[in-house]
Amino acid sequence: MPYQYVREPLTAEESDRLSNACETPTERLIVWTLLDTGLRVSELCDLTPKNVLWQQHQLRIRAEEAFPVKTRRAQDIVKAVANRAGITKDVSPHVLRLTFATMALQKGISLPTVQKILGHESLQTTAIYLNFTDLPIQDEFERKW
Repeated sequence: MPYQYVREPLTAEESDRLSNACETPTERLIVWTLLDTGLRVSELCDLTPKNVLWQQHQLRIRAEEAFPVKTRRAQDIVKAVANRAGITKDVSPHVLRLTFATMALQKGISLPTVQKILGHESLQTTAIYLNFTDLPIQDEFERKW
């Protein structure tokens, strides 16, 4: 089996520290949106005002006229906020996506629902996140899958 770099999700306490370390509206928008939605950084940067459906509490992901922050800048902002929060593990937008998925599973959201939210084609891809959740969830998945 080829080596695969495994990122570790943030704990709830680290997520709170990261959120509280945001100083500007742009930092809050980027960090909070990534933590609360599980979007890929490219999906975040492709958002437009037309993609945000406030009344329905939904985001529609499609490329159009984009968010004013480019992908590299969003990555740099996440790292800078993590440093300011004193989080020593490697933090990137993908780690925030992993954190979202792990927390969703820990809160009891089903694996197929998390799969849909994250836009994964394969349930096996989403199942990787079970490695970071409580054992009862992983046991149930293994029994039923």
